[in-house]
Amino acid sequence: MDIKFDRIAAILFLTVGTLFVIGSRNIASSSYGSVVGPDIFPFFLGGFLVILSIRLFYETFTGKTEKSKKETLQYKPFIIIVAATLVYILTLEIIGYVITTFIFLFVCFQTMERAKWLTSLIIAALFSGLVYFLFVEVLKGTLPGWPIWFN
Repeated sequence: MDIKFDRIAAILFLTVGTLFVIGSRNIASSSYGSVVGPDIFPFFLGGFLVILSIRLFYETFTGKTEKSKKETLQYKPFIIIVAATLVYILTLEIIGYVITTFIFLFVCFQTMERAKWLTSLIIAALFSGLVYFLFVEVLKGTLPGWPIWFN
């Protein structure tokens, strides 16, 4: 743990989180056909970031200092996850939320830990299906559902 870096990161994330919360207040509170407005996600994301940054800042004062070892950078997993993110963004509307999110999560989980493919498969399926159900059915929001050829 590099305390100076962690303190700077905590202050930076606190600033970004606060700006998210402030910025979300300027977004319309509802959208056409949806009970959940576009301001909800940035507001909660900003609040979560503020809480985590406060915790990180607190830990820099209470944590023990450790001698950090020089770690090698892993470029291949980084490039795979960035490419998967770009493909996810480009195909979300075409393929739909559930399938695209499932594939994205599975690829990312496998990039991080190759051996547990069955666990990755189950978690990706449950997460994408549960989030879709909660957002669309419970909160009455809108997400791109299934591909056009499924309808």
